[in-house]
Amino acid sequence: MSNNKYILSLVCSLLLLGTLSCKKELNVGNPNLPTVDGNVNSESGLISLATGGVYINGFKTGDDWLGDSYFSLPFGYMELLGDVVGAQASNQLVSTMSIPEYFTLDDGTKTETGIANVSLMRANNTRAQTGSGYNPTYYQWLNMYAMNNTLNQVLSLVDGISFSGDATTRSNTIKAWCYWWKGYAYSQIGSLYYSGLRVDTFGSTTNRYLVKDSIIALSDEFLNKAADLLKTGISSSSDYSAVLTQLIPSFCQVGHGGVLTTDMWVRNINTLLARNLLVNKLAPFVNKNLSASITTTSTTPMTTADWNEVLTLATAGIQNGDYVFTGRSAAANGFFTASGGTASVLTTGVNTSTTFRLGERFMQNFHDGDKRVANNFDTATKYLDDLSFGTRWSIVDGGNGTSGVYVYGSTAIGGYEQYIAGSYEENALMLAEANLRLGNTDAGLAYVDAVRAYQGAGVSTVTGTGLSAVNAMQELVMERRVSLVFRGLSFYDMRRWGWSYDIGSGGGSYGNNFLTKAGKLNKNVTINFNFMDYWDVPADEADLNPGGEGSAETKNPNY
Repeated sequence: MSNNKYILSLVCSLLLLGTLSCKKELNVGNPNLPTVDGNVNSESGLISLATGGVYINGFKTGDDWLGDSYFSLPFGYMELLGDVVGAQASNQLVSTMSIPEYFTLDDGTKTETGIANVSLMRANNTRAQTGSGYNPTYYQWLNMYAMNNTLNQVLSLVDGISFSGDATTRSNTIKAWCYWWKGYAYSQIGSLYYSGLRVDTFGSTTNRYLVKDSIIALSDEFLNKAADLLKTGISSSSDYSAVLTQLIPSFCQVGHGGVLTTDMWVRNINTLLARNLLVNKLAPFVNKNLSASITTTSTTPMTTADWNEVLTLATAGIQNGDYVFTGRSAAANGFFTASGGTASVLTTGVNTSTTFRLGERFMQNFHDGDKRVANNFDTATKYLDDLSFGTRWSIVDGGNGTSGVYVYGSTAIGGYEQYIAGSYEENALMLAEANLRLGNTDAGLAYVDAVRAYQGAGVSTVTGTGLSAVNAMQELVMERRVSLVFRGLSFYDMRRWGWSYDIGSGGGSYGNNFLTKAGKLNKNVTINFNFMDYWDVPADEADLNPGGEGSAETKNPNY
């Protein structure tokens, strides 16, 4: 892998990084010509590099795209492919890549859209299309390997830095930071691409591609290394907190974001470990069939042992009240803007003018009387589309002010809390699904009720109501769809539940709301998405760095 293009952006970001980590007296050497030797030779300089490697190289740096951060376009793709939002703009294929191959309306009318996701993705996965801004595979790979490479650099420097206070604790806090974010980066790569590269030495190259399962194993390896350090390598809580306070931007230390205790951080790690397992295997629930199976797929079904492992990890995962890793916009020197930095904000506002349009299939997952609907959405306007994303719904900017009810979108500076990794809701719903799949119906439904209460839904509880296994699973599906939206998970749920696969392979999506171009609302529409489940490696990597001996395929061989 060629990493040289990332090094310059790292060093040239140092002044901004100093601001991000709230440093008023950063030893920056010559600010007009920053170098590693001149700028990263002290504790404060290393902390700035470690901060910027995540928030700038990981979440901001890159070519121009739709929106202005990792959470606008790469996360936006997950919401598009997850059938949560649609788009009209042509930027980066957002208007076409999530269109299904066909849909069948209530009256049996079948419409072929003329768009095939696999063909579209491959036709645009070229270096020329990257240069023109039309290669979706490029962006997530770019940012996650940029982040990973910076953290390799930090790890190569940390043992040569003179630390104040408890030097071992301070050094280990930075190492845990690097291991955590490397684990995150590998998780993002392995959950989306068919294969990836192991790059754990700063500036190194390799042409040996590893299949996605091995990349997820790498993620687990580094997450566990972070957990081990947090459990055994932190002897001074004050020095630990002092360093982590500098690593996390101050404007992200509000709401559910904050300076995590070591125990909180370990619980965050367990949640991400559970996610790694859950989203990368199949758990089909097609047309409300718990016994559904997918015949053409790049992954394998969850087993009873897998569900028990998810249950174990999530039981030790994020608790209500724990701090987690979040992002917010800032008035200056932030890593995304209030107006374009998240998939949420690109969906917030009147649906005839927003970049993303909130879908009918998203809204059908709320129960009648859910306070989240009254507080967040209106039907004042319709957006009519001749393919699949007509909608009556818009997100109200900042919500309608109902106390204690979750807000789905805000364009105010610092107003929207972007979850970067795990959250209490995600962890609780993994506990719910694991219990349901293991036959513990009421135990699982109790977590669904807990999440609804946490977000202020105000709907009747479902625990103890005698729901069948199928109806209990439907409650879980509905709640994951609405409570975890804009967190980069929607496509993974579509994939593992089997909805994104071809109907001919056992997939498809059934019982859908669908607003036609004529303005008629259908309520039992069948949709055949037939999406590629794991993406090909970007041509910008595969063409310049062809796989060597022993490499996994760089194109998904199942398509």
